Amino acid sequence: MDVCTLGDLLDAVDGPVRLVAAPRGLTAPVTEALLYDAHAPLPRVPGALLLAVGVRPDDAGPVLAAAAEAGMTGVVVRGSDGHSPADAEAHGVALLSVGEDAAWHHVHLLLASAAGARPALTAGGRGDLFALADAIAAAAGGATAVEDPRQRILAYSTVPGQPVDEDRRQGILGLQVPSSVDNTDQYRQLLAADGPLRLPALADDQLPRLAVAVRAGGETLGSIWVVDSGSLAPDAEDTLARGASTAALLLLRARAAQELTRHLSGDLMRRLLEGTADAATAANRLGLDGAVRVAAFVPDAPASAPDAERTALRLLDVVRLQCEVRYGRHACVLVDGVVYALLPAPGARHRALAEDIVARAGQALRVPVRAALGELVPDAAGAADSRRDADLVLRVLGPDVPVASIDEARPRVVLLRLRELMAEHRELSAGGAWRRVLAYDAEHGTEHARTLLSWFDAGCDMAGAARRLAVHPNTCRYRLRQVQQQAGIDLDDPDERLVLWLQLRALAEPGPDTAA
Repeated sequence: MDVCTLGDLLDAVDGPVRLVAAPRGLTAPVTEALLYDAHAPLPRVPGALLLAVGVRPDDAGPVLAAAAEAGMTGVVVRGSDGHSPADAEAHGVALLSVGEDAAWHHVHLLLASAAGARPALTAGGRGDLFALADAIAAAAGGATAVEDPRQRILAYSTVPGQPVDEDRRQGILGLQVPSSVDNTDQYRQLLAADGPLRLPALADDQLPRLAVAVRAGGETLGSIWVVDSGSLAPDAEDTLARGASTAALLLLRARAAQELTRHLSGDLMRRLLEGTADAATAANRLGLDGAVRVAAFVPDAPASAPDAERTALRLLDVVRLQCEVRYGRHACVLVDGVVYALLPAPGARHRALAEDIVARAGQALRVPVRAALGELVPDAAGAADSRRDADLVLRVLGPDVPVASIDEARPRVVLLRLRELMAEHRELSAGGAWRRVLAYDAEHGTEHARTLLSWFDAGCDMAGAARRLAVHPNTCRYRLRQVQQQAGIDLDDPDERLVLWLQLRALAEPGPDTAA
């Protein structure tokens, strides 16, 4: 898939954003747009554009240096008066500027959409949809825009001299059609029409539109809108209908390319988590650089297999969306009902992200969702180990604690692995004092095992054990004397105490997988 370059991006957003310096040229890749937060560490996102919110041009030197260290392509500042491009040249980072009156959230949406949501670029540097918009505008005689079903502008024409109104200008600036009740009503009419539809102006300072829905089969893929300034060509409706057919092919092709990319990334990530992929190659293709952590998400889905599969796929969509919002294009994969995501460093916010995803997914899917965080490993080569950590944490999580990291769940994980290890080796589980204690309880109806565990758990404190059992300390003391005599154990021997405690905890109590 072609990569958006700095030159491509400037072509797409010509006007609102001005280039001040481009030390690496216009072929430098642009992967996404990030908002600068002075109170948070700068993430390492190669190819990103950093929007320097709150930073004046003449104070941008440290931000340029930090962006260069993070592998970013450029920094965007508000205004450029009084600032020399020398700092940008020195650090090898592009410097761009926007006007003093530009709203940062509009600029962010504009650049993020141009960098990440545009169709694949052709060799000429223009997307096929942009070329189609120009062709329709030239043939129909009006400024043209192509939108997706959510009224986001995917492409727009740049034919000189064609009249536009304020709605058109605002839509291009934000790559999003301004929301209004009247707009919603016109979209409803358009989607009910079988072909091109003429729509009146929504206000005195606006122009009418000629529009058509873009469909493939029974699915609506988007729409095409032409500004009608009174000089549309006689065959404008036919031109628009033909354009809709071409747009449908381009949108389906873009979707197929996106799905192919996701499939390939998912397959590569699956092999990385299994430890069968070359870590360096996988990290490069997945855009990973430095420390990573595996996060695992699983729904407590309905019992029936089809429902469980649908729920898992919907959870995959939720996890992918939330990760892409925070990290840009991101690889997530569904394996055996578990959704895995690779979270890049720094790891301080990983738990908050997992909690947010669990809350959102629980509301969207209407089933509880659990999340586990593996160890933060130095690089992608350790992803398989981090995945194993996350899988173990999932096994010990319960409804009372839906999110946990390996560090938080370490005692329960160690006990789980000890239980499995002891069950696999006869010399660790067959016979011994713990079996004699359980056999005596079963035969005589006593509670020696429970008394021993309460005493151990209380740090061998008699009063503490009695409180746990809700009995008098003398009763607890009597039971311990009895169990030593009847099971032939020596509670004064620290080694025997340790082994007995482990065996009772690991083998006699219900395990995490079967606990409530």
